[in-house]
Amino acid sequence: MTKCKLCGYESEEISESIGVCVNCLRTKPQKALEIAKESHKKWRKLIGLPLQPPNEGIKCPLCINECKIPEENSGYCGIIWNKKGKLVPITGGYDYAYLHWYLDPHPTNCVAEPVCPEREHRGFYNLAVFFAGCNLDCLFCQNIEHKYMIKDGKMDPFEGIIMSSEELVNVAMKREVSCVCYFGGDPTPHTPYAVKTSREIIKRAKNTKSTKRICWETNGLENPNIMKEMAKLSIESGGIIKIDWKAYTPQVYEALTGINGEKALQRIKENIKLISSMKTRNEPPLLVVSTLVVPHYIDEEEVRKIATYLAKLNPEIPYVLLGFAPQHLMHDVLSTSKKQMEEVYYTAKEEGLERVFIGNPWLLR
Repeated sequence: MTKCKLCGYESEEISESIGVCVNCLRTKPQKALEIAKESHKKWRKLIGLPLQPPNEGIKCPLCINECKIPEENSGYCGIIWNKKGKLVPITGGYDYAYLHWYLDPHPTNCVAEPVCPEREHRGFYNLAVFFAGCNLDCLFCQNIEHKYMIKDGKMDPFEGIIMSSEELVNVAMKREVSCVCYFGGDPTPHTPYAVKTSREIIKRAKNTKSTKRICWETNGLENPNIMKEMAKLSIESGGIIKIDWKAYTPQVYEALTGINGEKALQRIKENIKLISSMKTRNEPPLLVVSTLVVPHYIDEEEVRKIATYLAKLNPEIPYVLLGFAPQHLMHDVLSTSKKQMEEVYYTAKEEGLERVFIGNPWLLR
């Protein structure tokens, strides 16, 4: 049992890394966030990453953090650096990315699996491209190895590889690969590389009359101009953009992810609205939204507000509620209960969403 440091409420679902309950985050945001953000600072200092988005240097346009990066320093993501007055990725050039990849046989454990036609494409593979780095600092991160790939500003050769755009294209063009999914971490810091690579994959796929869907799994914080290019590639190739919407209440979002919740939520809404407005096919859907159902913190109130926003845009937007596993600094929290998942599932349906799914059901307790 962990006790909230503000109100004294006790629960086995309160994480020591956050230190406060969800009610105090909503009703006493300033004091609650001061406590919650201490874990972010301690962790990032330990791993050698900026404690907050830097604000003195060259402005990076890739995401909502809009880091102003000092010379010989990185942005919040740890991937984009200011080298001699120029913004470059940690690899030294945008034709190269720091990643690891694998071939994931269909049907995969993809967020969009419930609505993706590739789930029936047995004998073929998803090229899963796992990028190092992320523009968030989620205390519950389910793929925390992306942070360990970068230590004190250096790439760890035991955790990932530097791969050229041409090399990744060649892997994607293998006959048995039917789709490519960029994730991590988050693809945002590597989008110049991923967009260029995807254009070449689509070009070669057309020449060989093969299917190579381009998909993205992201937090949705990209510059809208970049998001538009990502969406165009998915439209052209039959792929899907999967946006992971962490929380709706700004201070809950900030406590969990470490960045300004107000700004982040505005950008997520902007990008979801942008994708929803783009002309595309009916199936598969271009947009899928997901939420990790973190015990205690992502409750009915958070899911209801996300679902309400989505339903007003388009009630047919698929919404996937994901089971949580204790990871990273929130290893002390239990996995999502069947009761909580059932509650948020019906809450999303009540708000008018027609396509609500439960992901990772095997994790539920």
